Amino acid sequence: MRSLTVEDVTPIYKRNYWDRVKGDDLPAGVDFAVFDLAVNGGTGRGAKMLQKVVGVTQDGGIGPQTLGAVGRMDPVDIIEQYAAEREAFYRRLKTFDTFGRGWLRRNEETRLAALKMADK
Repeated sequence: MRSLTVEDVTPIYKRNYWDRVKGDDLPAGVDFAVFDLAVNGGTGRGAKMLQKVVGVTQDGGIGPQTLGAVGRMDPVDIIEQYAAEREAFYRRLKTFDTFGRGWLRRNEETRLAALKMADK
């Protein structure tokens, strides 16, 4: 593991996370927020949280219905709501007292980076 390079892991992250959450089809910033949670909490959770934010069935598969709903919303609003949902999720976990500070930091860093990406 220590000998892995960025070139080694990039295709793994693309195939196992980015592609599964349809990163290429999401608006700038939204793509990063969803991808980061997919890596941190699983692709199904990342997709379902996006679906909750945009108000479609939470089936964990990002398809035409989800992408259509995403397209009808302001990416900044999606990013802000997504970060709020992610924080609420973390706070409900039994291990929040142990790991919560780091999770919230990661969530805030992701939110700020995603907002910068959306502001192009």
